[in-house]
Amino acid sequence: MPIIKILPHPEYCPQGAQVSAPAGTSICEALLENNIPIEHACDMVCACTTCHVIVREGFNSLNELDDNEEDLLDRAWGLEPNSRLSCQAILAQQDVTIEIPKYSINHAKEKH
Repeated sequence: MPIIKILPHPEYCPQGAQVSAPAGTSICEALLENNIPIEHACDMVCACTTCHVIVREGFNSLNELDDNEEDLLDRAWGLEPNSRLSCQAILAQQDVTIEIPKYSINHAKEKH
């Protein structure tokens, strides 16, 4: 099973974390199943950017981005070349290292 290394994030995992998940699992699902409460306002249907992550290692092992994910990522806070929506990034056999950005665009959480 691949391992996801999560770099420290002040809200979700201040010490960082490592979790394992079967290949074929999305990064978002793996985090949630391991009690790392990453935001996912659209319930993982690729309709927002709240589950945005930056893949620091293992980016090329993930499935290809589709057009919908690419379009949404353009709106993500802190976009980088190795950004993915964690609900759409499906694990293969290789380990990955991710960073959860400091901010996300979540109007419900921001009480707008």
